[in-house]
This record gives sequence, C-alpha cells and structure tokens, in this order.
Amino acid sequence: MACSRSCSRILGVSLGLSALFAAGANLALFFPDWEVTSLRNGLIGKHALRGSGLWGGGLMVFLASILISLVGWRQGCFRNSGACKSMLVSLLASCLAFFGAFVCFITSGAALKNGPFCMFDVSWSNETQASKYGYPFQDLTDRNYLYDRFLWDSVCLEPSRAVIWHVTFFSTLLGVSVLQIMLVLVQVINSFLGFFCGFFEKREVISVLGASRAKWVLVSPRIPP
Repeated sequence: MACSRSCSRILGVSLGLSALFAAGANLALFFPDWEVTSLRNGLIGKHALRGSGLWGGGLMVFLASILISLVGWRQGCFRNSGACKSMLVSLLASCLAFFGAFVCFITSGAALKNGPFCMFDVSWSNETQASKYGYPFQDLTDRNYLYDRFLWDSVCLEPSRAVIWHVTFFSTLLGVSVLQIMLVLVQVINSFLGFFCGFFEKREVISVLGASRAKWVLVSPRIPP
C-alpha cells in the first residue's frame, strides 16, 4: 500500500509537469516567431485556437495530477481515506486526464497532417497570382511537407518560419499527450494494485488481531469467584 502511494506521488508530479509543458506549447502557437501580429489580426490556425493543449492536456491533466498527488500524500479529505475511496478517486482522476490527453493527441495529429495556417501564393485560371491565408499543405497529395524540408521555406510567405513553428510545437503536444496517456495507464494499474494490497493488508491485520485476542484469552489466569 505504501509503495502504491509513493507511485501515485511520482505519477502526480509527472502529470502536473507534463500539463505545464502542454499549456506552454499551445500558448506558443498563438505567437508565431514570438510575434503578436498574427494573433492581433486573427490569423491563427484552427487547431491552435481549439486550445486542446490548454484545457485538455493542460488544465484537465493538471487537475487530475492534483487529485492523484493528494491521494498519494494522504492530504486534505484523503488523509484517512480507505483503499476503496482512494482507488475510486484515482480512477476518476485518471479518466479525466486520459480524456484531456486523448483530445490533445487527436488535435495535434490532425494539425500535423493538415499543416500550418499561413499566407501562400495561389495561381488563378487567368495565369495571375495572388496571395491568401489558408492551409497550403492540406490538399497536397504528391508530396508530404513533413519530410520535404524544401517546402518549409518556399511555400509559406507569412508568418516567417510558420512551418517549423507549427511542426515543433504540435510535435511537442503530440509527444506530451502520448506521455500523459502512458502515465495515466500506469496510474490505473497502480490504483488497482493499491486497492488489492490494502484489502489484503486489512484482512491480515484483522486476522493478527483476532489471533492475538484469542491467545490472550487462553493464557489469561482465571479469577476465582
């Protein structure tokens, strides 16, 4: 049981740190190349604006990490909680973290697939060219921009370094969300182990107390009437 609580402490802190990384990566996507022009003009991609790294992999996972840490440290209302209550709270917190991390994972994967939101040149039927904002790599079928570094600097005109910014921080969100899902799965296993260990420890203590009481009754001298 003590080992399970120690594991919950470590997992709670790890989930909390990963939530901060996810929130920071999503915030950075609002400021391409550390400029506020795109955000001020409303030229931020839809995947970044969904903020799954803020409320999903960030806030939801962070709240779950607090609950898991409280269970592990036996603080607050969990100070005298039993194995059943600790397992229930841990499982609910794990479900909350899993949902947030999973949404962040799906959103980040879709963002990497569609590519960044940027200004690029478009050719019209009258052989004229114009520039517009959109997703230039979304309908690109013959080449994958993730593996073709030449496209990174030749397609997106504004903001500067749009592709590398997009790939770097959404890859960070994708990796962090995968880590969070793995930590949540470990915590689920740890919760069940803690429940069964606590249950058997309780039965063992009851058995020892019962044996000690029976032994005391047998050896205690009888007082004559």
